[in-house]
Amino acid sequence: MNYHWYPGHMTKAKRMMQENIKLIDLVIELVDARVPLSSRNPDIDELGKNKARLILLNKSDLASDKYNAEWIAWFQSKGYYVVRINSRSGAGVKAINGVIGEACKEKIERDRRRGIKNRPVRAMVVGIPNVGKSTFINTFAGKACTKTGNKPGVTKGKQWIRLNKSVELLDTPGILWPKFEDQEVGMKLATIGSIKDELLNVEELTINLIEFLVKYYEGFLTKRYECDEKAGALAILETVAINRSCRLKGNELDYVKAAGIIIDDFRNSKLGKITLEFPETKV
Repeated sequence: MNYHWYPGHMTKAKRMMQENIKLIDLVIELVDARVPLSSRNPDIDELGKNKARLILLNKSDLASDKYNAEWIAWFQSKGYYVVRINSRSGAGVKAINGVIGEACKEKIERDRRRGIKNRPVRAMVVGIPNVGKSTFINTFAGKACTKTGNKPGVTKGKQWIRLNKSVELLDTPGILWPKFEDQEVGMKLATIGSIKDELLNVEELTINLIEFLVKYYEGFLTKRYECDEKAGALAILETVAINRSCRLKGNELDYVKAAGIIIDDFRNSKLGKITLEFPETKV
């Protein structure tokens, strides 16, 4: 199938980000640790050029620990600051303030030389839909979360949030990009839940996921579903449908329901910690 989802509000959100970037010292980009490259909007690099850059490897608890470490090293080799976090539990979030100070050290020292004191670092938080931006901001800000107002950016769809005396965040809506040049990227985003499920062929998506897991995560499906991984993706889907009593009227197997179970189990980490792309294939 052709993966695509770019509703009109995303065009408006991108324009807003372009208008506000001049106010920004640092771009904080959240990516999904399971697909660290595919969950990066390619427009962000153009938007954030000449700005300090921090990548937050979010949902790292759902991804392979081995590949989390490899992706951190890969991004650092490209000049990004990187922090691995779980915005739901708050793991890793405390380290971010220190990294922001390091990433914006030149800006802070420049302000000091000019006699400008206590001007906070202004950071724009960006990321694709469902990558966990809102959860991150709420966790990072805690109860100190307040709108700062009285500056460009305080309109519906975005807000300035003062975290402390040192940092202000500009929250932005999640945006994708108009066209996926590589449909495999679209497939991965659909698998993690960044494209509306109603727009997807869930069976096709699940067959692709099964084939990937059999190749790179041997034994994960067998452990969860008591299936024969050598039997092929369709046979595995059929086994799940039978074992989980996925039936239509007339006692036919409901493959769509079985496919949904597998996708949900992947998204909720019930299959194990899984990363869907590896840095050595992307360098």
